[in-house]
Formats: sequence, structure tokens, C-alpha cells
Amino acid sequence: MSNHDNLRIGILGASGYTGGELIRLLSRHPKTYIGAVSAEKHAGKSVAEIFPQFRHLNLPILQKIDDFQWDSLDLVFCALPHGMTQELVTRLPKHIKIIDLSADFRLRQPSLYQHWYGHPHRAIDLQAQAIYGLSEVYRREIARATLVACPGCYPTAAQLALIPLLKDGLIETTPIMIDAKSGISGAGRELKQNSLFCETIEGIHAYGVNGHRHIPEIEQGLSDAAGKPVSISFIPHLVPMSRGILETIYVRLALDVTTTDIRECWLKIYKNSHFIDILLVGSSPETRHVRGTNRCAMSVLNNPIPGYATILVTIDNLVKGASGQAIQNMNIMMGYQENLGLEHIALFP
Repeated sequence: MSNHDNLRIGILGASGYTGGELIRLLSRHPKTYIGAVSAEKHAGKSVAEIFPQFRHLNLPILQKIDDFQWDSLDLVFCALPHGMTQELVTRLPKHIKIIDLSADFRLRQPSLYQHWYGHPHRAIDLQAQAIYGLSEVYRREIARATLVACPGCYPTAAQLALIPLLKDGLIETTPIMIDAKSGISGAGRELKQNSLFCETIEGIHAYGVNGHRHIPEIEQGLSDAAGKPVSISFIPHLVPMSRGILETIYVRLALDVTTTDIRECWLKIYKNSHFIDILLVGSSPETRHVRGTNRCAMSVLNNPIPGYATILVTIDNLVKGASGQAIQNMNIMMGYQENLGLEHIALFP
């Protein structure tokens, strides 16, 4: 298939970590052609000047978004900061499919968005059309979508583990406690004091302890699954590694439910899900075993407290938690094989 026959892709915000991951993954996708890339501060530069690892690829020059030739594109990935995508998508031609990696269309209630992101939602009509892009849960809806809101990295891991259990009534809706840890790339590529080498190396610290923006997103998905409101306790931590997420989740089991029942539920729900790895009861998934991949590994352990269980789930925050899941959603939208272009093996050691 020639480039002219492939799906013509635009990447907005190509100079950030998620933009770089989109380029890395799409450059080996057999049915896509990267036709345009944007980076407002680096317009006019080659992609290789920003990401030298791509110097051997034939990629377009970075542009400002206003200079894009939209008629030459079929689908756009928006890897822009929160708040920027809402106004932009209202101006795009109707034929372009949109996959947004920001939080702009994740929350269904505009009031919740305003509370957590500090400004009114600027595209409420489009918000009603957006499909939440948790691939394994909303495949049918994604297949018909023209605007997909990709989940956040923490919500992806938490919901993949918990939604099947809540749907089947295997766990109680309270308490649900999520102890989450992420690599530093989750903070983005912009210069910030708290993500400098000397601020992060040889230490680990909690952040967002008084409320993190991903809480309403997780609660939205879990409440849908349970059929009633669900509130969670969620504390994220920053770990001195470049990428990866590990979540330790504490749940109360429903009456007579065992950890074996939980594992069997996952196996049933995810039997046709290529990227979900269900480990044996008592096994512990590790971030290094999914590093650089679109895989999600999960397991359940017996908790010393009777009636409780401990769930462990890990993903790569930049792949399954962002760019990889975005491409998985693209595959679903376009009717491609879901794992096309995403069959990467973990980098180890």
C-alpha cells in the first residue's frame, strides 16, 4: 500500500512526550501516513531536531496549527495541553476524525470539568458527541465515533481492573482505595521544578493529596459500571523512573466472593482483549514488564484482612495510558485489526 492510500494523519502537539510516542508508533503502522505535525514553539524545525531518534524517518516539517492543510488529512491526534482542543475542534472540517489525548472531553458534566480544570467548557455541544476511549470497554461506541476522548493514564489502569468487578457485583462500591505510582514522564515535557533530576531522583513523594484531576474521571467510569455513585480514595505518587504506572487497589469483596472469582471475571470479560494480561492469583505485575508496550497486566492477591482483596495493575503511562491506546482507538474507528501496529515487546532490562 502506498502512502497515498494510507490513512492521512495529523499530530497536534508533536513535540511533547505523547506526541513523540505517537510518531514512534505510527511510523511503523502499516496503514497510516503522517502528513502533518505541529509544535507552535518549534515551527519550521524538523522533527529530528526535537527528537533525534527519528532522524532516519521521512517526516514533515513542524508547523503551526493555523498553517495546516486540513483537506489533506483524514484523522487528527490532539496531544495538546488541557483546554486547547475544545476551541480547535469546533473549527475543523467535518470529515476529519479526532482523537483527543487531553482531558477536554473526558468528563460528561461541564460543571465537573470547570471545577477541576479551572474554566468553563468551551465546546459543550461537541462534548455530548464525544465517546470515552477506554478501548476494551467501549469498543462498539468507539467504532462509530468521530470524536474520541482518550482516558487519562491513572484512570485507564484503575478502570480496566475495576469496571468488570463492579458490573458483576463482585466488589462493594466502598471502600475503594487506590495507591498509584507513576514515572516522571507523566508530568509532561515542559520544564517544571518538581520534575527536575535533583528534585525527583533517590526519592518518592505523593502529590495531589487534596484532590487529583483524575478522581472524577475514575469515579465517572466506576459509577457507570456499578449503576450507582461510587467515590474513591486516590493518592498518586511520583517515582524516579521515566515511564510506567503501578496501582495498588484495595477493595472489599461481596459476600462469598473469592480472589479466584475476581480472576475468572477478568478472564471472561477480557477473553478477546489482546492487550490485557491476567496473571495468576498472588502474582505481582511489574512496570518493567510492560515498558514501551500497549499492554496492561493485572493480578489479585488475598488481603490479610478478611473480606478484602488487593489488586495490582500496571501499564506504560505513555503507551497504554496515552498514545498506544489512542492508536488502538484509531484502529477500532477505522475497522482495522485492533492490535495493528502495536505489537511491541517490553524493553527489558
